[in-house]
Amino acid sequence: MNTGLKHWKEAATLILAAGHRLGAETLSTPTVELTQPGDPKGRPRVPHHFDYNVLLLKRSSKSGFMPNAYVFPGGLVDSSDFSRDWLDVFKAFTKTPNFGLRSVKQPPDTRPPIFATDRLKLGSPIPGEVAFRICALRETFEESGVLLFVCKEDELGLLKSINESQVTDEIKHYKVNQLCSSELSRWRTLVNQNPSNFVRMCRELEVIPNIWALHEWSNWLTPKRQYSVKRFDTAFFMCCLEETPNALQDQKEIEQLQWSTPADVLQSYQARELWIAPPQFYELRRMCRFASLSNLHTFARRRGTDGCEHWLPVVFFQEEGYLSVLPGDQLYPLSSSHKAKVGTNAEPGEGSESALHRLLVSDPYSPLLQVNITPKYNHLLPFTGPLDATTPV
Repeated sequence: MNTGLKHWKEAATLILAAGHRLGAETLSTPTVELTQPGDPKGRPRVPHHFDYNVLLLKRSSKSGFMPNAYVFPGGLVDSSDFSRDWLDVFKAFTKTPNFGLRSVKQPPDTRPPIFATDRLKLGSPIPGEVAFRICALRETFEESGVLLFVCKEDELGLLKSINESQVTDEIKHYKVNQLCSSELSRWRTLVNQNPSNFVRMCRELEVIPNIWALHEWSNWLTPKRQYSVKRFDTAFFMCCLEETPNALQDQKEIEQLQWSTPADVLQSYQARELWIAPPQFYELRRMCRFASLSNLHTFARRRGTDGCEHWLPVVFFQEEGYLSVLPGDQLYPLSSSHKAKVGTNAEPGEGSESALHRLLVSDPYSPLLQVNITPKYNHLLPFTGPLDATTPV
């Protein structure tokens, strides 16, 4: 972990999508989604039905960061996520680059610092791409009880697939919670008490954290003066499961757990039944481009090797609410310095020639997305139309 950071603490989040069975009535209704997700000019209908849900956790009202917010599982990286003890757990994969993770095509000088930082120079033999996936999996286990792993007896087959580049785009049925529930409960308590028990658990149960099921998705930084004095540099990963695993909140940091479709979450947010932060709002809007879990998985896996942007929202306070500007917007400052991240009296930038990538927030439950840029690294833009749309927007 990078203890030299002055303004942010490194963290990892897992967007966990899992399939569910649709009823006969639902199956008879055709779904509509973007045929070319990377096309910024795509004008899709919002999907009527999704064949998957996404996991959201409600943070405790006593939390020092975004109390009562619904979030994806995740949290701060721990020094144990970079422990050399993981070399023994991943022993069969240590001779392959990044423990068998696919190489990212993004030029090193444009990679977000959370991934570009040389961890070996910081004293850890565990690559950042590996450690942050371990963190996301550990935090998901701590907060929801969902453990994604590969059994030791399966590692040789996985290693062969990696070496022969035979990993396909098919959705794999990643083994979830197929261990004794009482044993898992005991270990979950131990990991919550001390994150270093996660590597100990994997060694004793002879399982490997399934880092290969996680696909690089985005990188969000907390802007200045938002939510609390705490600021995080968070790696977001996407993971798709064929079936919904059993999950249970930790009764400590998490007060409630739910599986819902992206559209259902956004509609509940709009109805003020729950609150989500801008990163969750933006990512769920992106997921609204996909009614099909298979298509989401295929897109996430193929795009994951392209890399991602380093997004630090720039906040401009206005008379009513504020404007949160993202990279690519005409108002986004050229300097990436942390010092110029809050402003006042920003002009909205009207006109068809204006580059827009922003959220207008006059009400915490009704942010307005304005986006017309071309996304980088083959990513896709969020769905910006009304959630109940039945005609192209």
